[in-house]
Amino acid sequence: MPTYSYRCTECGTAFDIQQAFTDDSLTECPTCEGKLRKLFNAVGVTFNGSGFYRTDSRASSGGSGSGGSSGSKSDSGSSSSTPAASTPSAS
Repeated sequence: MPTYSYRCTECGTAFDIQQAFTDDSLTECPTCEGKLRKLFNAVGVTFNGSGFYRTDSRASSGGSGSGGSSGSKSDSGSSSSTPAASTPSAS
């Protein structure tokens, strides 16, 4: 179950509570019965490994489909010209 953070708009009391996705948001402060506001924080995400690149998936599929991947491999081999070519076509 996810943990949500709330803060009262009147007394400033802040607290965290575990709620299911299907539960309604809290609206009343347990301390002063004022109005609660849900706080949103940045989520720490770490991507480990080589990353998600176009060339990562093509290396393993190169052996099974040599006709289609050979043209793609030549595009991925010239990585310095690929961004320059994709920039004008995106505009």
